[in-house]
Amino acid sequence: MTAAGGRAVGRVVVEADGGSRGNPGPAAYGAVLRDADTGAVLAEDARTLGVATNNVAEYSGLVAGLKLAAEHAPGAQVEVRMDSKLVVEQMSGRWRIKHADMRALAAQAAALAPPGTTYTWVPRADNAHADRLANEALDGTRSGTSVPGDRLPDEPESAAEEAESPARGPGQPTTIVLVRHGVTHHTTGRRFSGGLGGDNPPLSEEGRAQAAEVAAWLSELKESIDVVVASPVRRTRETADVIAAALDLPVEEEPAFAEMEFGAWDGLSFTEVAERDKERLEAWFADMAAAPPGGESFVTVQRRVLAGLDRLLATHQGRTVVVVSHVTPIKTLVAHALDAPLDTLFRMELAPAAVSVLAFYPDPRTGEQKGSLRFFNALAPGRRTLRDTGRW
Repeated sequence: MTAAGGRAVGRVVVEADGGSRGNPGPAAYGAVLRDADTGAVLAEDARTLGVATNNVAEYSGLVAGLKLAAEHAPGAQVEVRMDSKLVVEQMSGRWRIKHADMRALAAQAAALAPPGTTYTWVPRADNAHADRLANEALDGTRSGTSVPGDRLPDEPESAAEEAESPARGPGQPTTIVLVRHGVTHHTTGRRFSGGLGGDNPPLSEEGRAQAAEVAAWLSELKESIDVVVASPVRRTRETADVIAAALDLPVEEEPAFAEMEFGAWDGLSFTEVAERDKERLEAWFADMAAAPPGGESFVTVQRRVLAGLDRLLATHQGRTVVVVSHVTPIKTLVAHALDAPLDTLFRMELAPAAVSVLAFYPDPRTGEQKGSLRFFNALAPGRRTLRDTGRW
C-alpha cells in the first residue's frame, strides 16, 4: 500500500476492541489500522453485532482489523495490539479455545492474518481509540468503515480525550454473576444450613470439585470480570476463593449476602423439622414474615439482601461482579430484578454451584436501578442435567 504522500507502508498495527453492555447484551466492535512507523490512522471500522458476549465482540474486532489490513495494506507486516489477554494468548497459541463461537472467529482471524502476524497485549488505556469506536457504534453515532478523509468533525484528537470514553463505568449496566456455593454434607442431606449464626460445614470433596468447575468456566471470561464478592459463610467463602484464584482477583466480603438464619432448625432435615415443629414449619411456608424459632423471616432476609445490593451497585457501578452466595439470597435477588412477589422464591429451583446472571441499568429519568434476568440455574459444562437452563 502507498500512504498519503506516496510512501509505501511496510508495517501496520491493528488495534481492536469490542464490548457488550450486559455480557451477553448489545455488543459492538471497533478496529483501527495504523502505519506502524508514523502512527497515522489508515482506516477504521466500527459496527454493532446484536446480542453477544464481550469475548465474541473482541474477536469480531480482531477479524475486522485484519480485514482492514488486507484491504488497505496488502503485503504489509502486521502487529495486532489488544487489551484482551484472552484473545492475545489464544491467537498466539498459548491458551486453548473452548467456546465454539470463539473458535469460529479465531479460525477466521487466522485465515486473514498474513504469515508472521504478531499479537501484543496492551493496557486498556493504550487501546482507547478502538474502545471509543466500539462505544460509538453502541451509541449509534458510528457504523461502518472509514478512512481519514471521512473522520467525523467532533472525533477526539488526543489519547487523553479518547481515554474519556471507557467501556465500563457510570451509565453502563452492572452485571452480577450469581454463583451458589458447592455442596456440603448438609446440602446432600437436605438439612437446613443457615448463615453466620449456625453450624457452618466446609465444602465436601464434591463441593470443591463443583467450585473448580465453575472457576474454570468463568475463567474463560476472565477479562470481563472485575470483582469477586462473597458471603463470609465458610462454604461460600471457600467457593469464592477457588473462583477468585482462577480469575486472579481478591475476594470482598458482604455479610448481607449470607444465608437465612434458621435458628433452632439449623442442621436438622426437613423431615426432622416436620416431625418436631410442624405448625411453625407450615406457618413459615404460608407467611413470608414468619421465622423459625431464633431465626430470620424471608422478609427480614430480603431487607438485608437488598441493602447489600444497594451497596454493591453504588461501589461497583458499571462493572461485572461475581457474587458467591446461597439459595435464599440468590432467589431474593432474582425476584427483585423481575419485580416478582417474594413468595416466587418457592417456585424457583437452584442447583449447587449453579450460575445465574442479573443486569441492573440506571433509569435515565429517575436514576433508579432496573433489573433484568439474563441467565438462571445454569451449570458448568460437564454438569449438565435436565434442569440445566443453558450456558452463559
